[in-house]
Amino acid sequence: MVCRPEHAFHAFDTLYCALTPYSKPVEPLFADDKYPLFVTWNARTRRSSGGSGGWNTRLRGCIGTFDAQPLQSGLGEYALLSAFRDHRFRRVERRELPSLECGVSLLTDFEDAASYLDWTVGTHGIQISFTPPSTSPSASDAPSPLSSAISLLSRPLTSSSSFGARRTLSATYLPEVAPDQGWEHIDAIDSAIRKAGWNGRISEDLRRSVRVRRYQSRKCVVSWDEFVAWRDGRGFPVYPCWDEIDQGLK
Repeated sequence: MVCRPEHAFHAFDTLYCALTPYSKPVEPLFADDKYPLFVTWNARTRRSSGGSGGWNTRLRGCIGTFDAQPLQSGLGEYALLSAFRDHRFRRVERRELPSLECGVSLLTDFEDAASYLDWTVGTHGIQISFTPPSTSPSASDAPSPLSSAISLLSRPLTSSSSFGARRTLSATYLPEVAPDQGWEHIDAIDSAIRKAGWNGRISEDLRRSVRVRRYQSRKCVVSWDEFVAWRDGRGFPVYPCWDEIDQGLK
């Protein structure tokens, strides 16, 4: 199954209705298949007229899960989690809606990599896990502040997980992160190790101890303007004067 704009529109609609409670949600019409998924919110600003035009984007929230979710409920759930519960950012507010774009990534083709280099930049996302050396400095619970970092929920191995005396750290990057950051394999692996919470020295032995699962994703991104047009086309117009409506409801 290919990720479709309808998936991103549904995620956007869930956030819109959560922030404008007088709005009625649009019923999803796509198949309720199950996939691991991520929902990403970016804030967009226009580039200066002296540049090449287009948009600059800034990560506003991203949370997902490797556990397969029914799309009709899972997309909405993770749309709200990524907008309201990504601890790296303050909650998304209603006034920000016109500046947002919504990306939905459906994850596929999971494979165990033979080594930390056994994946293709721009094609594969990576999910790493490792047990840090016990004689080295302790790991930190704080994730990397990189704007491309991805938060995880509903997963046995999160960014910092403990199993008795032996602690397993894990992290992930979606397929687009490495090329967007200009990273090669070692750059991405080292960044993921830091993101997982490891603050000690990154040696070649540590890299070789990292277990890597590679995966691919099918992604679709829609803007606020596209969402408004979609909702209008389904017979549920977006209200432009929220403050006036709020006053009328009081």
